[in-house]
Amino acid sequence: MSSQHIAIIGAGMAGIACARTLVQAGHQVTVFEKSRGFGGRMSTRQTVFGSFDHGTQYFTVRDERFALALATVPQTVRPWSANAVRVLDPQGRMVEAALPEREAHYVASPGMNALVSRWAEPLGDAVHLETRVVKIERDALKQGWQLRTTSADDAQHVYGGFDAVLCAIPANQLADLLRASSLAQPWQQALGKVEIAPCWTLMLAYPQAMQPRMSALGPQWNVARSTHHRISWVARESSKPGRSPIERWTVQASPAWSQEHINDTPERIIDKMTKGFAEVTGIRAEPAHAQVHRWLYAQTLSPLGQSHLWDAKQGLGACGDWCLGHRVENAFISGLELALRVA
Repeated sequence: MSSQHIAIIGAGMAGIACARTLVQAGHQVTVFEKSRGFGGRMSTRQTVFGSFDHGTQYFTVRDERFALALATVPQTVRPWSANAVRVLDPQGRMVEAALPEREAHYVASPGMNALVSRWAEPLGDAVHLETRVVKIERDALKQGWQLRTTSADDAQHVYGGFDAVLCAIPANQLADLLRASSLAQPWQQALGKVEIAPCWTLMLAYPQAMQPRMSALGPQWNVARSTHHRISWVARESSKPGRSPIERWTVQASPAWSQEHINDTPERIIDKMTKGFAEVTGIRAEPAHAQVHRWLYAQTLSPLGQSHLWDAKQGLGACGDWCLGHRVENAFISGLELALRVA
């Protein structure tokens, strides 16, 4: 197939996996991302106290193709051998129980966003960050597609001349974009079956724990899956390789609680989640830093059931972890297989 110019909407794992594969196949790619950086939910928040992986916490490796891709960035991928426990709270009691033997867990270093950022490096200036695509439409001057966008300063632009448009964004956002573009019909029913839960994430820092008298702050474990009614996951950020030693915790709320409190103010979420965190960990000291992030589309509960969507006649495609599940590897495989289908 001759070289094509392909637009990719979204610079998370699926979008960049798709882009790098198409470039390797000889195609021209232009990527559009509404955020300031790469990674999507594989994001890292920088603070004066150190970084927080406030989205995806780790990844596993089951597919050989994912393993081969990771081997291209060996300095970025690090095993995370955190001692994990499951925190149970029947009748309000906290009981710690070690998790059974599990598959190897990995993180990117120095932050989770580093993996996607490294893979995006060869794309150079073909990436437009802080650029939101608001409409996909036919290019009036050339055969193919054009994209209408808005930038961070509310400036509007039109980018045209694309042979295909591939969307690597959450299913809900894809459905909205297709409706705005009068393109909803082909995939409307399929996208309607996808269910993605939200997640509130709390980031806490305790720099006082660096002092000798506070060295025993908190539990002896670094990671816990919790059945607390608010909290489903807690992780000590400093336990991850390549991170600074300041005591920092990332706390993620359960899908049900996040949905119930989806429109609460950040202040209210910080208060409620900090109390839940104290109940799970026993840490009742006042944090020097407390910040929350709301992920509207965090965890796939009901996936599409196939790795991607592709309409060859129109030159429209879609990919993302929501196609197969909620794991990082699901996103990679989805983007890879869509690219191979197009190429």
